[in-house]
Amino acid sequence: MRKEAGFTLIELMIVVAIIAIIAAIAIPNLLSARLNANETAAIATLRNVSSAQAQFQATAKADTDNDGTGEFGAFIELSGATDVRGDTDVGILNPPVLSGAFRTPTADGYVSRSGYYFAIFLPDSGGLGVIADDDAGGDFSTVDPDLSETTWACYAWPVNYGNSGNRTFMVNQTGDVVTTEVSGYTGTTGPDANAGYISSVTDSITGLTAVGTTGGDGNTWRQVN
Repeated sequence: MRKEAGFTLIELMIVVAIIAIIAAIAIPNLLSARLNANETAAIATLRNVSSAQAQFQATAKADTDNDGTGEFGAFIELSGATDVRGDTDVGILNPPVLSGAFRTPTADGYVSRSGYYFAIFLPDSGGLGVIADDDAGGDFSTVDPDLSETTWACYAWPVNYGNSGNRTFMVNQTGDVVTTEVSGYTGTTGPDANAGYISSVTDSITGLTAVGTTGGDGNTWRQVN
């Protein structure tokens, strides 16, 4: 009579234990690698936005006060989703200076990319940052033409803090990317427009970036190298 071959219970338990140990080591490393990749992608995206803003402003396609100086734009303009400043005479930017992935912001004006939300703020007459991407056609009624010739800001924060990213980032017309780490920025709860600016300039995005000091949100912001 032939003896049937197979694994004993002890052998199976040893295999399961080994798999569990490998998983315990590998899974956190995989999650950490994904988180780091998302943060790196967010920084790269902000730098692309900075470059796109410079190109857009240089074309002077957006010049609502007709003074010959271009104004900075919103996602739906930079990506060619809609007419510049909603003006059919100006039309859609062609070619666009930003990827078509930015053409469909959420109802809040946020764009989701690689585990991060992004939002562009443009200044109103008092320097308060407003989001012009908050509907399909854009709402530029409160954007100040003079201040938006020199000022804008874009933030990036995790869609799911701790899983898709830990750090929040900001870039503005200076081209410098700054960062802070705060669990309060997650999902649709993003930073206020002045979060990364020196807190003494209340609610304004026309002040100095809070590099190495306290921002409008009470957090310390540091420059990304």
